[in-house]
Amino acid sequence: MLLLYLNLWIEREPYGEFYRAWKGYDFNILNALEDENLIGGSTHKAKSTYLTEDGVKKAKELMKKYNVKEN
Repeated sequence: MLLLYLNLWIEREPYGEFYRAWKGYDFNILNALEDENLIGGSTHKAKSTYLTEDGVKKAKELMKKYNVKEN
């Protein structure tokens, strides 16, 4: 989660903002994160995924836990 968050970008669409990240990680891990509702839109054809609100919250908790500063 933390690595996805540290590499994200924000896509602004007419219907909202999406926190997107490249999904160059093991599919089993990505599937587990999707099962936990931390990421979404992770079809096998897509090259990126989006972080859900819960995913962003979890990533920020991990940043605090590991003392990672946000730029």
